[in-house]
Amino acid sequence: MDPHLLHTYVTVARLASFSEAARELGYTQSAVSQHIAALEQDLGAPLLTRRPVAPTAAGERLLEHAGPLLLRLEAARADVVRMAAAPDHGLTLATTPTALGPHVLAALPASGVTLRVLPRDEVPAAVATGTADLGLVDGLAAPSDPLRLPDVAPLTTHGIAEEPVCVLLPVTHPLARRTGLRLGDLADARWLDAPDTGLPLAHLRAANGGHGFRPALRCDGTDVRTLTALAAAGHGLTLLPRSAAVDMPGTVAVPVTEPRVVHRTELVHTGAPRGAAAMLTDVLVPPPPAAAPALASPTPTRGDGRPEPLAPLSKGTSRS
Repeated sequence: MDPHLLHTYVTVARLASFSEAARELGYTQSAVSQHIAALEQDLGAPLLTRRPVAPTAAGERLLEHAGPLLLRLEAARADVVRMAAAPDHGLTLATTPTALGPHVLAALPASGVTLRVLPRDEVPAAVATGTADLGLVDGLAAPSDPLRLPDVAPLTTHGIAEEPVCVLLPVTHPLARRTGLRLGDLADARWLDAPDTGLPLAHLRAANGGHGFRPALRCDGTDVRTLTALAAAGHGLTLLPRSAAVDMPGTVAVPVTEPRVVHRTELVHTGAPRGAAAMLTDVLVPPPPAAAPALASPTPTRGDGRPEPLAPLSKGTSRS
């Protein structure tokens, strides 16, 4: 398929109007109609009804593929342009609101940084398409387990921090005096659904066998202060990394003791970072463990006396 035709189709479907799509794309309405007709002829199926303008069943299926396809093309272009361009002295960092832990904040350069606070699923896409030099994503995971990120482009990830997670309760809550809480015991509690600020409820369900944690209130956006204010007012519970949960007015942060999960933060980039991005990466990514001196201890052996192969050094994980 011609990606230009596909882009035109996605725009018409989103705006439900040929004329509005023509205005947004800078084409004539006739050209937009020709693009849609050419794409329908190529695929051998009608994609849009005309009055009203809406996707057909085949068109709906194409839309499911179109977003990832166009994003991957944009990521490929950005990757090639990035390799050919001279390194920039500035740094654009895309991050989720709770990935900015103390370690990251202390490592940021004193100047030249543009910070973009985005929803979780948008951070990898921003890095892949070149609108950010580096990304910081976070989530709930078992200790040392990598996060599951959207498949948008070949990305390299580095785990840079893990810390305990806490349930944020209002000070008047019956469980506020507990020293620890089991997540499964809270499955039927009132929860705040704030997937782009607190840890998503889907992560909590996964840690609890796939059930419970129904939302009492939905909170869209990336403002942590709004989320903690809602928790303090008793509108629902939320799960946050310890560094973001402690000392919030009107609340108590109680650690999760079971299951054994942590708040994990990963640094995301494409290719080899350069300039300010490379310097920040060097600060944030822990160096691999040093190899033991050759004569410091006997060489480990198998049961048959042959040397045991050495484990490779830990490096960033490449995802494609």
